[in-house]
Amino acid sequence: MTESTVSATKSAATRKATVGVAAAVALLACILAANLVTSRYGVVPVGFGLMATAGTYFAGVTFILRDAVQDAAGKRWAFAVIAAGAILSFVLADPFIALASAVAFLASEVADLLVYTPLRKRGYIRASLASNSVGAFVDTAIFLTIAGFPLQNALAGQMVGKLLLTALAVTAVASFRLSRRVRAVA
Repeated sequence: MTESTVSATKSAATRKATVGVAAAVALLACILAANLVTSRYGVVPVGFGLMATAGTYFAGVTFILRDAVQDAAGKRWAFAVIAAGAILSFVLADPFIALASAVAFLASEVADLLVYTPLRKRGYIRASLASNSVGAFVDTAIFLTIAGFPLQNALAGQMVGKLLLTALAVTAVASFRLSRRVRAVA
């Protein structure tokens, strides 16, 4: 192995570790933010005459961040961050949403991981869109039911908010990856 090959390999490993840590920290920050704004503001309008809990947008970002943790650090780290997120949700959320938040986060992130993992071999976009959609639905149904929010009044708004964030995040990540490939070829 040449010195430049070793250097490139170390650089790639360092970059991957940095992305994994940054995604894990951002994921945990989004969990905290989702719980805080939901506790403070409850249900808010999200457009199109729909309502959702105030933390919907932060919760929507967690799925894409969990995917990033798995890509950068592997399934074990993804499961560890999911467990930490569930504990963080339970400990830091207001009592009326603590259990709902923890259970919904744990179930939805595991569902996301179980869908994302086999699809990832077929491409990032397909895996993220499918897994995030499943995770968003699981999160929404469980959270609203346990927390006592009106399911039929908030389900559509929650899904619109979370899936909008998924579409924006997947587009941003795919664009970034494409620009890196174009630069590498040039």
